[in-house]
Amino acid sequence: MIKKGILIFFVILNLNAQDQRVADSLVQYYNKNTLNNLDKLELLKELSFNELKSADLSLQYADELITLAKSLNNNYYLYRGYLRKGETLEDNGEINEALDIYFKAAEIAVKLNTRAEGIAYLSVADVYSLMEDTTNSNEYYKKSIGLLRIGNDSIPLASALLNAGDDAFNSNNFDLALHYFEESGLIFNKVDYLTGKAYNLGNIGMVYAEQGKDNLAEQNINAAITILEKQEDYYPVCVYLTYMADIYVKKNDLSSAFSYAQRSLDLAKKYQLKDQIGDAHLKLSELYEQNGDQTQSFAHYKNHIVYRDSVKNIEEVQKIANLRTDYEVSQKQGEVDLLEEKKKAQNIILYATLGVLLLIGVLAMGLFKRNKFIKATNKIIEGEKARSDKLLLNILPQETADELKTHGKVKAKHFQSVTVLFTDFEGFTKYSEHLSPEALVETIDYYFSGFDKIIKKHNLEKIKTIGDAYMCAGGLPFPSDDHAKRVINAAFEIAAFVDKIQKEVDKEHLNFNVRIGINTGPVVAGVVGSTKFAYDIWGDTVNIAARMESNSGLGKINISENTYQIIKDDFECEYRGEIDAKNKGMMKMYFVSAKKHKEAIKILANAVS
Repeated sequence: MIKKGILIFFVILNLNAQDQRVADSLVQYYNKNTLNNLDKLELLKELSFNELKSADLSLQYADELITLAKSLNNNYYLYRGYLRKGETLEDNGEINEALDIYFKAAEIAVKLNTRAEGIAYLSVADVYSLMEDTTNSNEYYKKSIGLLRIGNDSIPLASALLNAGDDAFNSNNFDLALHYFEESGLIFNKVDYLTGKAYNLGNIGMVYAEQGKDNLAEQNINAAITILEKQEDYYPVCVYLTYMADIYVKKNDLSSAFSYAQRSLDLAKKYQLKDQIGDAHLKLSELYEQNGDQTQSFAHYKNHIVYRDSVKNIEEVQKIANLRTDYEVSQKQGEVDLLEEKKKAQNIILYATLGVLLLIGVLAMGLFKRNKFIKATNKIIEGEKARSDKLLLNILPQETADELKTHGKVKAKHFQSVTVLFTDFEGFTKYSEHLSPEALVETIDYYFSGFDKIIKKHNLEKIKTIGDAYMCAGGLPFPSDDHAKRVINAAFEIAAFVDKIQKEVDKEHLNFNVRIGINTGPVVAGVVGSTKFAYDIWGDTVNIAARMESNSGLGKINISENTYQIIKDDFECEYRGEIDAKNKGMMKMYFVSAKKHKEAIKILANAVS
């Protein structure tokens, strides 16, 4: 599913729309180079604002504006230069650099007025929202709205409210989102700001769509699309079109859903909107999969991966998450330096008067600074702690993550009964020799993403992947009585998923068969590593499960005697002899048959459909 909302980037410092024709008409004055000081500052401001054809030119004008404004000590134009440079970088997908520039704009805005400061914080909040950093985006939206309310500045305030609503919407807080949208809608209607009305209608429509109110959603989104197409504002149109596709899927009208999704992709390609190209490909992949066309589904999914990775990657997210901390620390250091200068001045006066009062003043000032610094530091630490908690839960189970945070380490635990599953692809090595590394990773990702959905459905724990091998387990971190049955059910769906791809997709692109092995028994589970944590399990149970997989057949589920004794009353099994397991002697093996058991057949049918 694509990211649900859409951030609204209004040009709120200049109510006139950007116009390439203005830049084209002004460039002759720029080339003559006859203007000086304020006239040249204004020229550079207009050029950077209205230059739409070339991002490089817009950045060039903005950089010249910043340099000239610094030399003339003109904070207003310096602020405008930083803001425009940030907008251009953001439009270009250079999110890390844009956030850094927005923070510089905020530093200058403090010297101007609350309106400028509120707009700068709004830009910062928008970037954090794009990165799905809810803690920081929420903080800066509140700062922006509070400052803009002071000046009662209609369009900037409504823009901040609308974007804060979008941020709440992406966090599934639909009531809060509607609250923000209703207030911003009243302001846009009052000042008759057409662009604002359109975004407001579209975002309210998306809330209705999430709440299942499809008729209201369709009515609002269509009204928004009509307005925005007249204004040639195609980014939000692409987002709204994918939502229309979702609405028609719910109505079982796949033909209309395909039409809206394809229209979104065509517009996004035409105007080079990378993130929307990726989202449209993902939507078409989902539609083709639902329609039973796995070849087209896989092709669109690969294109989605390419554009997704070009817009947002893990390193970028990590850099952005660190930027705010650096900025806050630098701000606090500036406050400390200012207080030190005041202290020196006070010392000169106090030493000349009363030594006792000087001592009292110094102690009081020290306690005040310490208390203020502690509060500011705690606030920074809390934000970073929330971010680290979120990352930790991506790699460790909840219970294990909580233990690691509480004690600084994780004690290994013994589980008496756990069912372990291994899968491996036949012919993977031969297949990999004919593909580029990028294409190979995309192909494996396609299969493993499907496996991830299946084990999540059956409440199993993914342990790790090694090359083309996939390992998961049931019965941990919380013991349960039905883990063996749930693992078998998941195995049927994995086998059905691979078999479906094998039959329906051109073998030149996907030529995998899967082997599955399962064993049940005791394991030891724990966390390894001191800088990069990994949750893993050990014991003979794991080794035997791996032996079951290596001795399985193509498309077969091979289980051990241990697992057979647990599930034999629920599934039909076929005895297939014994193998000599190192240090274990002879071990019996069974194929689990889905065709001879009603429940297994039902599971297989659900997986294929």
